[in-house]
Amino acid sequence: MTVKRLFRLFKNGIKYIFNRKYRFTVDTYRGKYVKLSDEDYVKLATKVYFEKEIDLDNPVTFNEKLQWLKLYDRKPQYTTMVDKYLAKKYVADIIGERYIIPTLGVWDSPDEINFDILPNEFVLKCNHDSGGLYICKDKQGLSTDDICRVKQTLKKFFETDYYRYRREWPYKDIKRKIIAEQYMVDESGYELKDYKIYCFNGEPRMILVCKNRFGQGGHTEDYYDLQWNHLPIRQADHMNSTCDIPVPECLSEMIVLAKKLSIDTKFVRVDFYVVQGKIYFGELTFFPASGFLKFIPKTWDEKLGRLIVLPEKTVED
Repeated sequence: MTVKRLFRLFKNGIKYIFNRKYRFTVDTYRGKYVKLSDEDYVKLATKVYFEKEIDLDNPVTFNEKLQWLKLYDRKPQYTTMVDKYLAKKYVADIIGERYIIPTLGVWDSPDEINFDILPNEFVLKCNHDSGGLYICKDKQGLSTDDICRVKQTLKKFFETDYYRYRREWPYKDIKRKIIAEQYMVDESGYELKDYKIYCFNGEPRMILVCKNRFGQGGHTEDYYDLQWNHLPIRQADHMNSTCDIPVPECLSEMIVLAKKLSIDTKFVRVDFYVVQGKIYFGELTFFPASGFLKFIPKTWDEKLGRLIVLPEKTVED
């Protein structure tokens, strides 16, 4: 074991002892709370992350209402909508195939991935989680050992029970797959910006722009209203961009598409990319940060919470 790895283990050990949120996350991934009901887990997680009890009978904030929706708004189509494979057809049927990033391959496990059929640049991702992906910009440079490491990395994501770790019900029954997609960059050859449109009761109300997710400069997040006015809000873990983000020429079209895709939902975030002026669908997300967003200033948690009108329960207590 290297000195660097020993130091990292020591550092994480200290963090585990003194940081309650980190300890809770580690314990969750280790399965400590697997026997808790979804409701009990939500109550415990809220107490850990926000240091307060959640009132599920009278939720007020954005995060509280997302937890309520996790527990009591469960429609079968939500599973299709969050499945990164099945969502492609679901979305194409509503807004058209031209908005869908081309799929290059689909497999039932990482071991089945056929690298021979893939182009020099591509993206591999799991269909059942958030963040389990591999970006390849030069397949020709991959050795046999590299390919084995990629499969091993994806296998860890593939075997992760995403529902169990945050109790996001739509992910519970997804049939897991690995999909390969066309690798896409913006017109400057850089990583794509994410345009994430927050839709409340079927109406787009706010846009989050994420930049530099994998870049050296650090991930930034900026919120805008529908007229592209920068909003005085950010998340605790991410800074605003230091430069102005130009309004996308296709903003109006994105808003129309988001409205179509958010019909019959109480809250959903509709994500898009823009490549050379053309819009591509990213994903549908019901619970950003699993409903544990730390807004700065905190008042935005209540402001956004007021925009969600909760439905009748589809699941009883």
